[in-house]
Amino acid sequence: MTQDFAGRTALVTGGNSGIGRSVATQLAARGAHVVISGRDVARGQDVVAQLRAAGGTADFVQADLAELDSVRSLAKQAIELGGGHVDVLVNNAGIFPFGPTAEVADTDFDAVYAVNVRAPFYLVAELAPLMAARGSGAIVNVTTVVAYVGMSGMAAYGSSKAAVELLTRSWAAEFGAAGVRVNAVSPGPTRTEGTAVMGEGLDNLASTTPLRRVGTPDEIAAGIVFLASDAASLIHGATLPIDGGRLAV
Repeated sequence: MTQDFAGRTALVTGGNSGIGRSVATQLAARGAHVVISGRDVARGQDVVAQLRAAGGTADFVQADLAELDSVRSLAKQAIELGGGHVDVLVNNAGIFPFGPTAEVADTDFDAVYAVNVRAPFYLVAELAPLMAARGSGAIVNVTTVVAYVGMSGMAAYGSSKAAVELLTRSWAAEFGAAGVRVNAVSPGPTRTEGTAVMGEGLDNLASTTPLRRVGTPDEIAAGIVFLASDAASLIHGATLPIDGGRLAV
């Protein structure tokens, strides 16, 4: 079994930066036609240009995952760009406002669940049945170590990702018999554009892991690409921790 994606189309949400960008890069290098989504058109087009310059095939679709109509439009556009099919879905995009429960604004709470839970739910609703009809497909969801480990200030974010953990197992049960594999990765502290606001707090969080260092987007992406590949053909309904051993302590 290999990690060859030639002839397959992969949709990576939040592919403009961070983990999503690394996933798109690694998939394109392995032959996939990559469709990335994001809100920033200029940044998305820049990523696509770099992937194409490296010999890959890629497209960008502007999408606001907080809006359900935009989510459904993204799925339809990805299908069209893929020549009628999407073979791999990576639900990577997410937002993570941190703060005490009593200070979380209702608009922030709603946004977290719209982007982190509702968007993956409806992308799967649009794409997984088509994968099932073709008899194959792979879905990889990105969760977080705080879906398992209670941490102060992360109630909204952590609970949204805990919901994604349950969805991963539910979808595995629902679509597995039709040949669609559904898995997840659970990153620990990872240095991306989005976590830059944490400053030294990210390093402090990483110091609680056995490896005692912050992860990189490429390290997380490697796990995602593996789970999406034929090399993981018997892995289904699982969550791969990529957290420096945080769950071991």
